[in-house]
Amino acid sequence: MHEGFQTALSVLFPPACLACGEIVDSTNALCGPCWRDTPFIGGVCCDMCGIPQHGPRDPDAAIVCDDCLRHPRNWASGRAALIYRDKGRRIVLSLKHGDRHDIARMAGLWMVRAISDILTPDTLLVPVPLHWTRFFRRTFNQSALLAQAMAQQSTCEVLPDALRRRVRTASLDHSSPSERMHILRQTMEASAKGKIQIGGRHIVIVDDVMTSGATFFEATRACLDAGAAKVSVVALARAAKTP
Repeated sequence: MHEGFQTALSVLFPPACLACGEIVDSTNALCGPCWRDTPFIGGVCCDMCGIPQHGPRDPDAAIVCDDCLRHPRNWASGRAALIYRDKGRRIVLSLKHGDRHDIARMAGLWMVRAISDILTPDTLLVPVPLHWTRFFRRTFNQSALLAQAMAQQSTCEVLPDALRRRVRTASLDHSSPSERMHILRQTMEASAKGKIQIGGRHIVIVDDVMTSGATFFEATRACLDAGAAKVSVVALARAAKTP
């Protein structure tokens, strides 16, 4: 009866492409054209933010993009699954503002693949927190959805409320990198649970988009202050031009 019910559901509600809504063969998937047009990050990339880089990979040397050289990071390494443009931007905005929570499952898999060389069995996934007023208005934290999806696609543990926002900040959309750093300074801290579980562990901070890196910088500071042994970061999408 269960299989018959599932079959009936698939007839009434056939699986749709995560990006365009066209019918596809399986749930949580992209159709062929959308897969082709989605700007996945692959190959040689910056070790700090995951942005694609030209040239061969030197296994004995770190690769750091110009943006990460201009704005030194306080985390050890970072990755991203997509470039934040075109289909990549549409996917992120559908998750963040379109109530498309179903996107998180596949996006989590993309993010695990992007950061597979960094994850360790004892890694703790920590989402970037929302201030409680924004969470109350939105009812969900997209970064927590992504972190939970990553945990389901790996052996890593996730602590959704490891960090908290002490201060609600204004929108950062039109702020410069230095302004973002100033606005976000000392706005996050480890929660009571976070202080217990972060100490001595490898932390991977999870967010939907990395723009200037100021949010990751502040979240990393909070984790290091709580005694993290090492902090890495991963974003679903990196807002930057390809080289």
